[in-house]
Amino acid sequence: MSKYAVINPATGETLRSYSTATDAEVASAIEGAYNAYRGWSRSTTVEERAALITKVAELHRERRQHLAEIIVREMGKPIEAALGEVDFSADIYQYYADNGPALLKDEPIALAEGSEGSAFIRKSPMGVLLGIMPWNFPYYQVARFAGPNLILGNTILLKHAAQCPESAEAIHQIFADAGFPVGAYTNLFATTDQVSTIIADPRVMGVSLTGSERAGAAVAEQAGRHLKKVVLELGGSDPFIVLSTDDLDATVQMAVDARLDNSGQSCNGAKRFIVIDSLYDAFLEKFAASMSAAAPSDPMVEGAVYGPLSSASAAEGLEDQVKRAVAGGAEIVTGGTREGTFFSATVLANVKPGNSAYYEEFFGPVAQVFKVHNEDEAVELANDTPFGLGSYLFTTDEEQAARVADKIEAGMVYINCVLADSPELPFGGIKRSGSGRELGTLGIDEFVNKKMIRIA
Repeated sequence: MSKYAVINPATGETLRSYSTATDAEVASAIEGAYNAYRGWSRSTTVEERAALITKVAELHRERRQHLAEIIVREMGKPIEAALGEVDFSADIYQYYADNGPALLKDEPIALAEGSEGSAFIRKSPMGVLLGIMPWNFPYYQVARFAGPNLILGNTILLKHAAQCPESAEAIHQIFADAGFPVGAYTNLFATTDQVSTIIADPRVMGVSLTGSERAGAAVAEQAGRHLKKVVLELGGSDPFIVLSTDDLDATVQMAVDARLDNSGQSCNGAKRFIVIDSLYDAFLEKFAASMSAAAPSDPMVEGAVYGPLSSASAAEGLEDQVKRAVAGGAEIVTGGTREGTFFSATVLANVKPGNSAYYEEFFGPVAQVFKVHNEDEAVELANDTPFGLGSYLFTTDEEQAARVADKIEAGMVYINCVLADSPELPFGGIKRSGSGRELGTLGIDEFVNKKMIRIA
């Protein structure tokens, strides 16, 4: 039985199953991607490839309702958020279509005094790339990997999450309808063993994975064994630091938004709320009340704040985490209950070092709130995590904002704002949150041959 299937998390109904790829199909896909790289990518200009990516953006917008409804069925994303994800994905493709040619222009090098001639850096494609994508943002994750790399001239083999086969096929169809040749972008319902085969193939030059630490470690090990470039975007336990505010209600609302985005299933969602003692009691009271008022609902209903978790196993796993946290001394301020795949918005307090919850990522609508007495204590607590993806800082002091931002150990710092991702802003982390960057000018620089050319 295939592991690729659409199972509606809101109902538990299996809507459709898909056959996994045969070994012959995988071999054919690798050959096709390699041939497309040697042919199509070398015979087209950056501008011509950018025009195709513009068409991809247009097709996302034309098919937005259909695409959005697919991922509501696949992973329970509320319909309004699903529409927003499709729109954001289109924006990412358009960003690289508009800016790709300029980002890939030759970069002159100033030669040492007395040297004659010239030198420059030419950005060239590397070849075939493997993308391994997660279920929580089925379109967005693909866009930030595929957009820049196809404009660059790399070709792509895409292995999507097992619960997202319908959206994976829809994306593949968009690239075909946009005019990309066979082999430029290929969806594969591959097995774990087949992924290992793809990584080992000498025609495949790199792999990008967004997913769990466990998956990242396994892929990085295989990529390293075969000397392949790898980009990893893994988990996060992002701090939300409140040192001062001139509008506590607005800050609390942003805290709720940052925790419940994507039903709490976002790698860079705020998860640990670190509040200065003078604001702690008021923040906790308002935050718990707002979280308590937010209830999961049918994701197809307009206005749903958040929906079910992505699967029964995800909900059961989150419930187990909360129970272990309480057993370790944490207090449930509100929430902590599960009905099937629907989990109540939960606030935990009194989580201490040594409690498993202190070190884990909660991938669902569960927040931890901590009290600190000063800026240094806030920074120390924020950094006391194996993760280093994003972070959020709220302060009315500009000097403090700059000072604390410098001290936070993370790939991204958002000051006095949440949900502010944008195509031009690089995304990525440090420590166990991975390595490499996507989006922005850095995103097109990962899988590129920065070829130095020196002319005497």
